[in-house]
Amino acid sequence: MVGYCPICGKPVYFAEKKRSLGRDYHPLCLKCQNCKRQLTAGQHAECDDKPYCTHCYLRKFCPKGNR
Repeated sequence: MVGYCPICGKPVYFAEKKRSLGRDYHPLCLKCQNCKRQLTAGQHAECDDKPYCTHCYLRKFCPKGNR
């Protein structure tokens, strides 16, 4: 069964997929939507179905008192 990358929308085949937070990504598509840093599977956060590195996620989405 072929999944589809949530970033580019193209098919992700078994040999190339990176699975993270229940989704299959192409290795080059799994990057922070803010700073474009490559992300490691399972070591990032998501907002509105888009991956973010921890640093960018905290800066964009957390209240200033909780950083």
